Amino acid sequence: MKMKKSLAILSLSVLLGVVLLAGCGKKETAEEQPAAPSPAAPAATPIDPATAASVSGTVKFDGAAPKAAKIDMSQDANCAGSNTAENIVASGGHLENVFIYVKEGLGSRAFAVPTEAVTLTQSGCKYKPHVIGVMVGQTIKIVNGDPTTHNIHPTPKDNREWNESQAPQAPPLEKTFAREEILLPVKCNQHPWMRMFVNVVKSPFYAVSGPDGKFEIKGLPPGDYTIAFVHEKLGEQDQKVTLAAKDSKTVDVTFKPGT
Repeated sequence: MKMKKSLAILSLSVLLGVVLLAGCGKKETAEEQPAAPSPAAPAATPIDPATAASVSGTVKFDGAAPKAAKIDMSQDANCAGSNTAENIVASGGHLENVFIYVKEGLGSRAFAVPTEAVTLTQSGCKYKPHVIGVMVGQTIKIVNGDPTTHNIHPTPKDNREWNESQAPQAPPLEKTFAREEILLPVKCNQHPWMRMFVNVVKSPFYAVSGPDGKFEIKGLPPGDYTIAFVHEKLGEQDQKVTLAAKDSKTVDVTFKPGT
């Protein structure tokens, strides 16, 4: 009997020891583990200004410019200003609001994110500008210049969606996007006609065509590039260009109605 009792006590002691050892050796849970350090952003690849090249040109529109559609803003008495759509803005054979950027050719180069913000203003119940470009991680400062509340709502495919109200004279909203995305639409849930596009890219080599269709991209290192021209209604055109040191090339493109 004593022998059985001793064996039972011994077995219990061994079992308790195993449990304690297992407890000491267990892995930390995700909550217990220290947070992994964020990966450092890659250092910007230097570009020799003595060899920097540029691309410039004109975005043309072939054909009769479509008549801008009228927008009914009567649902909000505080809305004022021009009431025409901006999906195709063409004048004198030139096309405005085309986003131009270096699509291919930069390889694994990294670029510093600009510290200055890009401003997006709501004025006359319209977004101004209608098309903007920013780098990944660059701040967009959103200003409400109207005497009415707006509801800013980006609807991206590859970035985080958000929806925020902004009262009159409220402080600017400051937002960033974490991933490259072209023609990221932004709307206002309060005023359904309000719409614009943000283009998020990895390099500073981009531009938006003005009322005269002109653009310029400076500071490119010598190389072979694909330049993309993107319009919200007329699609995308790509052009190849080779830039030597200190080169300055002209690249024009033409969009047609219905293309």
